[in-house]
Amino acid sequence: MTIQQIPSVYDLRSCSDTRRPLLLCLKNVSEAVAGRERRFFPVSDICIRLAQLSDRDQLVRMRQALWPKSSAEEHARELTQILEGKAPVTMPLITLVAETSDRILAGFLEIDLRSHADGCDPSRPVGYVEGWYVLENHRHRGIGRKLLAAAEDWARSQGCVEMASDTWIDNELSQRVHQALGYEVVDRCVHYRKTL
Repeated sequence: MTIQQIPSVYDLRSCSDTRRPLLLCLKNVSEAVAGRERRFFPVSDICIRLAQLSDRDQLVRMRQALWPKSSAEEHARELTQILEGKAPVTMPLITLVAETSDRILAGFLEIDLRSHADGCDPSRPVGYVEGWYVLENHRHRGIGRKLLAAAEDWARSQGCVEMASDTWIDNELSQRVHQALGYEVVDRCVHYRKTL
Protein backbone atom coordinates (compact mmCIF):
# COMPACT_ATOMS: atom_id res chain seq x y z
CA MET A 1 0.00 0.00 0.00
CA THR A 2 1.48 3.32 -0.98
CA ILE A 3 0.92 6.57 0.89
CA GLN A 4 -1.52 7.67 -1.81
CA GLN A 5 -3.66 4.56 -1.22
CA ILE A 6 -4.01 5.11 2.52
CA PRO A 7 -7.59 6.03 3.42
CA SER A 8 -8.27 9.46 4.86
CA VAL A 9 -8.56 7.92 8.31
CA TYR A 10 -4.75 8.17 8.52
CA ASP A 11 -2.95 11.37 9.32
CA LEU A 12 0.75 12.07 8.90
CA ARG A 13 1.78 13.28 12.31
CA SER A 14 4.62 12.60 14.66
CA CYS A 15 3.84 10.81 17.86
CA SER A 16 4.61 12.41 21.20
CA ASP A 17 8.39 12.06 20.87
CA THR A 18 9.68 14.94 18.72
CA ARG A 19 12.95 13.09 18.01
CA ARG A 20 11.05 10.66 15.78
CA PRO A 21 10.57 11.17 12.07
CA LEU A 22 7.04 11.64 10.83
CA LEU A 23 5.09 8.49 11.55
CA LEU A 24 1.83 7.31 10.15
CA CYS A 25 -0.54 7.21 13.10
CA LEU A 26 -4.17 6.25 13.08
CA LYS A 27 -6.86 8.63 14.22
CA ASN A 28 -10.19 7.44 15.53
CA VAL A 29 -12.64 7.11 12.65
CA SER A 30 -15.72 8.20 14.57
CA GLU A 31 -13.98 11.38 15.68
CA ALA A 32 -12.62 12.01 12.19
CA VAL A 33 -16.10 11.72 10.74
CA ALA A 34 -17.59 13.97 13.40
CA GLY A 35 -14.78 16.52 12.88
CA ARG A 36 -13.77 16.43 16.51
CA GLU A 37 -10.28 16.49 17.95
CA ARG A 38 -7.95 13.76 16.69
CA ARG A 39 -7.28 10.85 19.00
CA PHE A 40 -4.20 8.68 18.68
CA PHE A 41 -3.54 5.36 20.36
CA PRO A 42 -0.53 5.84 22.63
CA VAL A 43 0.10 3.43 25.50
CA SER A 44 2.61 5.41 27.53
CA ASP A 45 5.59 5.32 25.15
CA ILE A 46 3.81 3.38 22.36
CA CYS A 47 2.66 4.70 18.99
CA ILE A 48 0.36 2.64 16.77
CA ARG A 49 1.15 3.27 13.10
CA LEU A 50 1.28 1.64 9.69
CA ALA A 51 4.28 -0.59 9.16
CA GLN A 52 7.02 0.65 6.87
CA LEU A 53 9.60 -1.24 4.85
CA SER A 54 12.22 -0.22 7.43
CA ASP A 55 10.29 -2.31 10.01
CA ARG A 56 10.71 -5.52 8.03
CA ASP A 57 13.53 -7.12 10.04
CA GLN A 58 11.76 -6.61 13.36
CA LEU A 59 8.49 -7.84 11.86
CA VAL A 60 10.19 -10.96 10.50
CA ARG A 61 11.27 -11.94 14.01
CA MET A 62 7.78 -11.41 15.44
CA ARG A 63 6.14 -13.27 12.54
CA GLN A 64 8.52 -16.18 13.12
CA ALA A 65 7.43 -16.30 16.75
CA LEU A 66 3.75 -16.27 15.70
CA TRP A 67 4.07 -18.52 12.62
CA PRO A 68 7.18 -20.69 13.20
CA LYS A 69 6.47 -23.10 10.31
CA SER A 70 7.55 -20.46 7.78
CA SER A 71 11.21 -19.53 7.36
CA ALA A 72 12.65 -16.07 7.95
CA GLU A 73 13.22 -15.81 4.20
CA GLU A 74 9.56 -16.60 3.46
CA HIS A 75 8.40 -14.01 5.99
CA ALA A 76 10.81 -11.41 4.58
CA ARG A 77 9.59 -11.99 1.00
CA GLU A 78 5.93 -11.77 2.01
CA LEU A 79 6.50 -8.68 4.16
CA THR A 80 8.34 -6.91 1.37
CA GLN A 81 5.36 -7.43 -0.92
CA ILE A 82 2.89 -6.28 1.74
CA LEU A 83 4.90 -3.23 2.78
CA GLU A 84 5.52 -2.16 -0.82
CA GLY A 85 1.78 -2.46 -1.54
CA LYS A 86 2.34 -5.38 -3.92
CA ALA A 87 0.81 -8.23 -1.93
CA PRO A 88 -0.91 -10.77 -4.21
CA VAL A 89 -4.35 -10.12 -2.71
CA THR A 90 -7.56 -8.75 -4.17
CA MET A 91 -8.75 -6.89 -1.08
CA PRO A 92 -6.89 -4.35 1.10
CA LEU A 93 -4.28 -5.66 3.56
CA ILE A 94 -2.31 -3.55 6.04
CA THR A 95 0.09 -4.15 8.90
CA LEU A 96 -0.13 -2.00 12.00
CA VAL A 97 2.77 -1.85 14.44
CA ALA A 98 3.19 -0.70 18.02
CA GLU A 99 6.45 1.26 18.28
CA THR A 100 8.19 2.35 21.47
CA SER A 101 9.83 5.75 21.85
CA ASP A 102 13.22 4.12 21.15
CA ARG A 103 11.92 2.82 17.79
CA ILE A 104 11.59 -0.80 18.90
CA LEU A 105 8.50 -2.61 17.67
CA ALA A 106 6.54 -4.10 20.57
CA GLY A 107 3.89 -5.81 18.45
CA PHE A 108 1.99 -5.95 15.19
CA LEU A 109 -1.41 -6.73 13.75
CA GLU A 110 -2.08 -7.69 10.15
CA ILE A 111 -5.61 -6.97 9.01
CA ASP A 112 -7.31 -7.33 5.70
CA LEU A 113 -10.77 -7.46 4.25
CA ARG A 114 -12.39 -10.76 3.40
CA SER A 115 -15.45 -11.23 1.27
CA HIS A 116 -16.91 -13.37 4.05
CA ALA A 117 -16.06 -14.99 7.38
CA ASP A 118 -17.73 -17.70 9.43
CA GLY A 119 -20.52 -16.32 11.58
CA CYS A 120 -20.59 -12.93 9.80
CA ASP A 121 -23.12 -11.41 7.40
CA PRO A 122 -22.17 -12.87 3.98
CA SER A 123 -23.52 -9.84 2.13
CA ARG A 124 -20.73 -7.51 3.35
CA PRO A 125 -16.92 -7.60 3.49
CA VAL A 126 -15.46 -8.29 6.91
CA GLY A 127 -12.36 -6.92 8.61
CA TYR A 128 -10.19 -9.95 9.38
CA VAL A 129 -7.30 -10.25 11.83
CA GLU A 130 -4.75 -12.35 9.97
CA GLY A 131 -2.05 -12.10 12.61
CA TRP A 132 -1.71 -10.39 15.99
CA TYR A 133 1.37 -10.54 18.18
CA VAL A 134 2.87 -8.60 21.09
CA LEU A 135 6.39 -9.36 22.37
CA GLU A 136 6.28 -11.11 25.73
CA ASN A 137 8.14 -8.33 27.57
CA HIS A 138 5.50 -5.82 26.38
CA ARG A 139 2.40 -7.82 27.25
CA HIS A 140 -0.17 -6.84 29.90
CA ARG A 141 0.22 -3.14 29.03
CA GLY A 142 -2.78 -2.77 26.72
CA ILE A 143 -0.73 -2.79 23.51
CA GLY A 144 -2.67 -5.67 21.95
CA ARG A 145 -5.94 -3.92 22.79
CA LYS A 146 -4.73 -0.71 21.12
CA LEU A 147 -3.56 -2.55 18.02
CA LEU A 148 -6.95 -4.23 17.76
CA ALA A 149 -8.83 -0.95 18.31
CA ALA A 150 -6.81 0.66 15.51
CA ALA A 151 -7.53 -2.33 13.24
CA GLU A 152 -11.25 -2.11 14.02
CA ASP A 153 -11.25 1.60 13.18
CA TRP A 154 -9.50 0.84 9.88
CA ALA A 155 -12.12 -1.82 9.08
CA ARG A 156 -14.92 0.67 9.84
CA SER A 157 -13.26 3.15 7.47
CA GLN A 158 -13.45 0.44 4.79
CA GLY A 159 -17.23 0.10 5.33
CA CYS A 160 -17.14 -2.99 7.54
CA VAL A 161 -19.67 -3.53 10.30
CA GLU A 162 -18.08 -6.75 11.61
CA MET A 163 -14.62 -8.04 12.47
CA ALA A 164 -13.52 -11.66 12.54
CA SER A 165 -10.47 -13.57 13.61
CA ASP A 166 -9.34 -17.11 14.30
CA THR A 167 -6.89 -18.92 16.49
CA TRP A 168 -5.70 -22.46 17.06
CA ILE A 169 -8.00 -24.59 19.18
CA ASP A 170 -5.19 -25.22 21.70
CA ASN A 171 -4.22 -21.52 22.02
CA GLU A 172 -6.22 -20.80 25.15
CA LEU A 173 -4.45 -17.48 25.80
CA SER A 174 -5.53 -16.12 22.41
CA GLN A 175 -9.06 -17.36 22.97
CA ARG A 176 -9.26 -15.60 26.35
CA VAL A 177 -7.87 -12.36 24.88
CA HIS A 178 -10.34 -12.41 21.98
CA GLN A 179 -13.27 -13.01 24.32
CA ALA A 180 -12.11 -10.33 26.76
CA LEU A 181 -12.13 -7.84 23.86
CA GLY A 182 -15.69 -8.65 22.83
CA TYR A 183 -15.22 -11.42 20.27
CA GLU A 184 -17.48 -14.46 20.43
CA VAL A 185 -16.83 -18.01 19.28
CA VAL A 186 -18.89 -18.77 16.18
CA ASP A 187 -17.50 -22.16 15.18
CA ARG A 188 -14.97 -24.83 16.05
CA CYS A 189 -13.76 -27.12 13.29
CA VAL A 190 -11.01 -29.44 12.19
CA HIS A 191 -9.64 -28.90 8.67
CA TYR A 192 -8.56 -31.81 6.49
CA ARG A 193 -6.56 -32.14 3.29
CA LYS A 194 -5.48 -34.92 1.00
CA THR A 195 -2.79 -34.89 -1.67
CA LEU A 196 -4.10 -36.13 -5.02
